[in-house]
Amino acid sequence: MIRPARPDDVPVIHALVRELAEYEKEPDAVVATEQDLHTALFGPDAAVFAHVAQEDGGDGGAVVGFALWFRNYSTWTGRHGVYLEDLYVRPQARGRGYGLALLRTLARICVERGYTRLEWSVLDWNEPSIRFYEALGSRPMDGWTVRRLDGGALAALGSEAS
Repeated sequence: MIRPARPDDVPVIHALVRELAEYEKEPDAVVATEQDLHTALFGPDAAVFAHVAQEDGGDGGAVVGFALWFRNYSTWTGRHGVYLEDLYVRPQARGRGYGLALLRTLARICVERGYTRLEWSVLDWNEPSIRFYEALGSRPMDGWTVRRLDGGALAALGSEAS
């Protein structure tokens, strides 16, 4: 069962984020707290959304995966889209359709709301995920390189006089 995340899901989503960081070989990179996640998802200015994959279809089933996303915007299409920040399914639950169901849910949101894109990044060494995404019909955005400004460089640029 796929459903929108609820406030009581925050602890398990936070645990899944930590598991994802370990899988991506960055176990010390997660500095977000459960409170940070709760505020981002359910606070007064919430602009991030999550869906969870729950076993057994009932309210008592364990959450085994999640998709965390936000709206983006294309000036070229003049429409919003969805940017999938994280998609993760616990190893013991893989191969049972949870990842596909989470992506299908986000694709359905795009279609229902008139959004034109569903986008995400994948690590270039993550061959199982790349094969999975290619099987869905996604395509790499060749010629584009993700750039990031953070830490001291972000602080320096943000503190310079305009």
